[in-house]
Amino acid sequence: MKILGVDYGRAKIGLAIADGPLAEPHSVLKVNSFEDALKKVEQVVQVMKVEKVIVGVSEGEMGKEQEKFASLLGKRLNMEVVTWDEALSTFDAQQISREAGLGPKKRREMEDAFAAAIMVQSYLDHGTTTEGSSSI
Repeated sequence: MKILGVDYGRAKIGLAIADGPLAEPHSVLKVNSFEDALKKVEQVVQVMKVEKVIVGVSEGEMGKEQEKFASLLGKRLNMEVVTWDEALSTFDAQQISREAGLGPKKRREMEDAFAAAIMVQSYLDHGTTTEGSSSI
């Protein structure tokens, strides 16, 4: 099953792909509106023939926006979109990319994709029976 992980942000969206037991960073989309974000992620799902989408959700106002994004994306795609706790994924992504020896510019460019990969890997490692996920 091909899974797309989405680290939603208002200016950038990190994407990760898992087509088996391991997630890997894919790309970062620059977006200029909520609608633009929905359209671009929808296009990626269709082009890559993704079967499941996981959207990372944080706390507070941004978490509410991420939940809304997941819900609307699921309706537009007519598929289940799962939300998953993304707590500390960006921090972990920064640490891993530093340890991997990536330069500052490359780290900044791909930080959101690495965060999405960490979030999807957490989902894969824990499966769907663990708390922290919900279907939209």
